[in-house]
Amino acid sequence: MRRFLGALVASLAALGCIPAAAQDYPTRPITMIVPFPAGGATDTVARFLGERMRAILGQPVIVENVAGAAGSIGVGRAVRSPADGYALSIGTSTTHMLIGGLYNLPFDLLKELEPIIEIGSEPLLIVGKKSLPADDLKGLIAWLKANPDKASVGIAGVGATGHLAGISFQKATVAKFQFVPYRGNGPAMQDLLAEQIDFMIEPASNFKGLVAAGSVKPFAITGHTRLASSPDIPTADEAGLPGFFASLWYGLWVPKGTSKDVIAKLNATMTQVLFDPQVRQRFAELGIEITPIDQQSPEALRDLQKAESQRWWPIIKAANIKAE
Repeated sequence: MRRFLGALVASLAALGCIPAAAQDYPTRPITMIVPFPAGGATDTVARFLGERMRAILGQPVIVENVAGAAGSIGVGRAVRSPADGYALSIGTSTTHMLIGGLYNLPFDLLKELEPIIEIGSEPLLIVGKKSLPADDLKGLIAWLKANPDKASVGIAGVGATGHLAGISFQKATVAKFQFVPYRGNGPAMQDLLAEQIDFMIEPASNFKGLVAAGSVKPFAITGHTRLASSPDIPTADEAGLPGFFASLWYGLWVPKGTSKDVIAKLNATMTQVLFDPQVRQRFAELGIEITPIDQQSPEALRDLQKAESQRWWPIIKAANIKAE
């Protein structure tokens, strides 16, 4: 496989897909900035992809966790980095789209980062602490209604995907509960295990190990279909909450002004990484669906950001969500 990928790089270069100016890049380690603490889904994806990129680019990809403010601090760190291809910004629909409707950012989220590729997407998973009296989604909803404002849901940040999904869940169930914001999913998951909070609605890949170990109770997936890696967990639609869907997508960016040649090489590298059967298998295990090949261009990611911001920013404003 490694020989095949090397040959593919060479072929792309010969066809002009990787301009000559980028042939020597990189000559030193690359930093991939993760806007969340270690331990969450984005951090897991970043470290896994970084190792595969290293095999192709010949340089280490060092993960730097810069958490806080729903990811905006880490994104800002990337925006301020030199535009030389040695600072990559990995993130999600929360960090690279939703925060634009939540914060008065000191940078233009849609203009000051150049897109590389949309990596993939995944549904969210509704999970509860082990001692929760409910055993299925209908039971959870009934328990929440019987205990208004007493339950707590952990979220990875105010205005993040899980927060908006929680607001939608409240409206769909007419249940009342308290939101507890954290600096990423890692710390929230620790408190869920310690039973300091009652439940979470966050990306499914966060909870794979916990569900397998029986440490938390899975209630439902917010996707249109069940996960191949967790076929026993029903969709919310199947479990008694018709039409309730939510997902999170992942992408990779570089600072504005980065050479188009470098962007092309990074895109080609990521395309090869995502084509690797072992990567596809690992993503399937995590419940992340890799972006179709015809949508893996920088332009496609830019279009996705714009379309999603036009959809979600008005919702954030209407809900009067205030950044902390």
